[in-house]
Amino acid sequence: MSLAAMAAAGFRAFGAKGPAWLGRSPWAQLSAGFCSRSAAGAERPELPPRPTSARQQDGIRNIVLSDPKKRNALSLAMLKSLQRDLLHEAESKDLRVIIISAEGPVFSSGHDLKELTDERSPDYHAEVFQTCSEVMLLIQKLPVPVIAMVNGLATAAGCQLVASCDIAVASDKSSFATPGVNIGLFCSTPGVALGRAVPKKVALEMLFTGEPISAQEALLHGLLSKVVPEEQLEEETMRIAKKIASLSRPVVSLGKATFYRQLPQDLGTAYHLTSQTMVDNVALKDGQEGIKAFIQKRKPIWSH
Repeated sequence: MSLAAMAAAGFRAFGAKGPAWLGRSPWAQLSAGFCSRSAAGAERPELPPRPTSARQQDGIRNIVLSDPKKRNALSLAMLKSLQRDLLHEAESKDLRVIIISAEGPVFSSGHDLKELTDERSPDYHAEVFQTCSEVMLLIQKLPVPVIAMVNGLATAAGCQLVASCDIAVASDKSSFATPGVNIGLFCSTPGVALGRAVPKKVALEMLFTGEPISAQEALLHGLLSKVVPEEQLEEETMRIAKKIASLSRPVVSLGKATFYRQLPQDLGTAYHLTSQTMVDNVALKDGQEGIKAFIQKRKPIWSH
């Protein structure tokens, strides 16, 4: 599915409200203003706060799961709001990297179990899991890197979200679990991302027992990129994001897409695919600029 198709499927009009320290993005303000009045200027009922907030500055988009009272559960509304924030002008050259973080002591507790009782129809349940899968797939299909910044507990689909991000930085107080088996709901969909991020036997122990692993264990097994003290988490995450934002967007975008394309291939096919990509990369304007800048011992001037 193209990003344009995903955008059409994912767009929903929510109000725009986020934590004070993040402020509000210009496009979120525009959305809020657009939804607040009718064409004739009549007042409309105020929409409930969006469960995510977002702002963008210097090429870095910060998306925050902003429903700490519900442990940032990935309700259908939360998933659609996150999907919208990820998709917004994703093809814009001004967007270089995305950070996903959360308010409160829980990064995300996974699906909202109140949405999964038999009071809801099977069609509703299917929409929840389908939307969740679309969000996880979208993260890898986006043309820019997505970083999870985790400071707390990430369980079930919350752990799945961390595993689905391109990079994951966590504080040393964080922990990760897929505890669905303990309540009779095996974490089958979280297992897709988890099983591709950590060794099979580690994933299966987490899935079969539901027991959490520490941030250091998650780092050891490959679920995380880096673990830092809590007070250094934002600084280190921003350091990585700023480095990515300083680089050529077309080169990073080509590299990300190719990395995920070659992963499931056999060795020969992977080398054939990436060899052609290297040729394409050399032909890029920024590819030639970087090579010439290196030879001339100067800083490259990227086109985007």
